[in-house]
Amino acid sequence: MAPTIVQFAPLPSQTHPSFWHKLTELKLDVLKLSDAEVEINGTYGVGRLIKDREGGPGAYVGVTGSLSVEEESFGQAHANPAIGNAPAKGTVKNYNTIEEFKAADKTKLFNEAADKIWTSVQTTRSTSLLNSFLLITFADLKKYKYFYWFAFPAFVSTPAWHIDDTAGWIGVSSPNSGYTHDQLTSIYDQLSKSPKPLSYFLVRSLSSDSIQVVPVEEFNATTDTPTSTSIGFIDPSAQAQNPGWPLRNLLAYLRVLHPSLTSLKILCWRDAEVARSADDWKSRVGTLTLGDGTSPVEPMDTTTRPNAVGWEKNVQGKLGPRLADLAPMMDPVRLANQAVDLNLKLMRWRILPSLDLDKIAATKCLLLGAGTLGCYVARCLMGWGIRTITLVDSGRVSFSNPVRQPLFNFTDCLNGGRPKAECAAERLKEVWPGINATGITLSIPMPGHPIPSSPASILEKTKKEVETLERLIEEHDVVYLLMDSRESRWLPTVIGRAKGKLILNAALGFDTFLVMRHGARPEEDKSGEESLNGPKRNLGCYYCNDIVAPADSLTDRTLDQMCTVTRPGIASMAASTAVELMISVIQHPEGVRAPAPRLPSNSNDYHYNEGEEGTSVLGLIPHQLRGYLAQFRNLHIVGAAYDKCTGCSETVLKAYEKDGFDFMLKAFNDPKYLEQVTGLDKLFEEGEKALDDLEWAEGEEDGDDF
Repeated sequence: MAPTIVQFAPLPSQTHPSFWHKLTELKLDVLKLSDAEVEINGTYGVGRLIKDREGGPGAYVGVTGSLSVEEESFGQAHANPAIGNAPAKGTVKNYNTIEEFKAADKTKLFNEAADKIWTSVQTTRSTSLLNSFLLITFADLKKYKYFYWFAFPAFVSTPAWHIDDTAGWIGVSSPNSGYTHDQLTSIYDQLSKSPKPLSYFLVRSLSSDSIQVVPVEEFNATTDTPTSTSIGFIDPSAQAQNPGWPLRNLLAYLRVLHPSLTSLKILCWRDAEVARSADDWKSRVGTLTLGDGTSPVEPMDTTTRPNAVGWEKNVQGKLGPRLADLAPMMDPVRLANQAVDLNLKLMRWRILPSLDLDKIAATKCLLLGAGTLGCYVARCLMGWGIRTITLVDSGRVSFSNPVRQPLFNFTDCLNGGRPKAECAAERLKEVWPGINATGITLSIPMPGHPIPSSPASILEKTKKEVETLERLIEEHDVVYLLMDSRESRWLPTVIGRAKGKLILNAALGFDTFLVMRHGARPEEDKSGEESLNGPKRNLGCYYCNDIVAPADSLTDRTLDQMCTVTRPGIASMAASTAVELMISVIQHPEGVRAPAPRLPSNSNDYHYNEGEEGTSVLGLIPHQLRGYLAQFRNLHIVGAAYDKCTGCSETVLKAYEKDGFDFMLKAFNDPKYLEQVTGLDKLFEEGEKALDDLEWAEGEEDGDDF
């Protein structure tokens, strides 16, 4: 019978979900908007025959080996893949839009990949690139859908290789194969012990019982004849009469380097383990001839690359891309986490490549107050990817809260109302399950609100509340003061300053707001006078403009004074401003010690130069911002620290560090204590005396000079 043309089994692809996760990470953190090609590695294994239990004796089901890529494909190739596996080098090119993916010049890309293989064969005489592949992709990172298309360039032989239709491909266990069980075992052992993986190899019969396996690069057309040498390759095909796709390029390789070849004995190696008996070997062997024998074979033109084929067909059996939809198989919490990170990382692609997102995500925020400001601050912090938020409040949700405080709803008001802090934390987790949100019901002791000495349980309770607050401030990086009263901010101001934390203050008026960051405690070796026109480092706190100690502002209040009466939009404006100020501060190399920018001579001119003191990658880092909604205007203010401040002066901090709770208790119980400690009482007396002296001097004047 006439010989038949050899038909090759296509090489299918297999993408592990971890490959797409790694590609996503690469896209977000490295490639960004680049569509540059990236080198990757893959592997393919031998085709397998599995016994068909329902098909009777000797029945098998073939499982074709596939080229597999996974997370590790982006690193170095496996130095020693398992026996029966072959390494493959490839490139992946990821497009930014689905339109670019569809419009890509796939013919050009394919030809470039084929040219690379052809050049390697001619210049290096190496088989290392014969298994090369190309992968083009588009990653829809919002829906976690990945469009992809593999190409395995393989050269077309002219004339085609043929195999005798009578003999065909036979199993190596057949007596006509020319191999014994011991020889096949020797081949397996030598392949497994090879110092480098042999995707293509020679099997030389040195004697009736001696076999030598060497790289195919050592082929000698004179001595390696079909009677003495077989050309072997790791065969991913499981079809009896169709060898795997890699044989195409192996045949082209041999013909280019040895143009006189017209006949070869091919060993399709399909055994990943030693056969238990002589009849269990899965590999196949056949003898190929170039052309059908009806006409002489002309020498090959090695200066011109032959045509190549190799685009993979999709699941419909057509030439087209495939789709990997990971959303259904992914953990929804992980999806949410990645979606939050995606929005932030997109900022770095075009606008802020130096934005430190890891520093932001690692920042732990303590929100003292879970009311209107606290709810809006928490939501804005989540938008920046803050992972740890702790809310502290002593109140319960009332019927007036849900319309202004976006973390509460109507049912939270029933049965006396749910605790605000715990309820808000629970709602944050509903919005973003991956967040570490905690709610703590806690009353913060305040100056001007005496702590009775009896019963003793009240004093002990107050002490525990102070200890809890100290612990919470110690465990967090940033403290937000979002309470309703002025005096409730005093204790966390003192503790936060002493512990070196970033403290952010937000307070509301009817149509105005104040957002400020408290200055850091001066370093001992860096104190001194500051330039009037330069950036300011010795920044004050919320109490630095006061000449009296914080006192009771909650007793004897009318209804309008008990409620925060503000224009509804002012809270969200103040909250978002406070969060954005925090982000700007932590992006500065000095963090909490970042100086405030110098004030412009014109209050409407806030131009700044990137990189100058008082700025970060996000722009200015002001000390205070006062917003005036009636004028739709913000005013930058810089306030210096006051050496007699009741909240941040060294006198107060040292008294706190020395006496601890005893110092606090005196401040709670005695409305004049803080003024005495800081010297504000003497300042007041001196002022009164100066006024008295001024009145006396005016009374002694003769005549009228005005």
